[in-house]
Amino acid sequence: MKYPKEVNRYCPYCFKHTKHTVSIYKKGKERMLNQGRRRVERKKKGYGSFPKEIFHKNAKINKKTLLLFECSECRKMHYGKSYRVKRFELQQV
Repeated sequence: MKYPKEVNRYCPYCFKHTKHTVSIYKKGKERMLNQGRRRVERKKKGYGSFPKEIFHKNAKINKKTLLLFECSECRKMHYGKSYRVKRFELQQV
């Protein structure tokens, strides 16, 4: 799917339509001391195999692409609609 790098859309912070730059949301590096990581490490400690069962019946073949919009006036970012496509491409218009 092809999507423009700049779109004119409503900004919920400015309360008006402004030009937005589009980027794709990427997950940051996971910290080793967050609660979920500590919980898994505690479960794995002194255990022969992995404590949680690994889900193998995967029906979906592609992940959702989440869009981040940055307002050109107030520089605030907000999320947009997410798309489930094999290939997502940002285009210069």
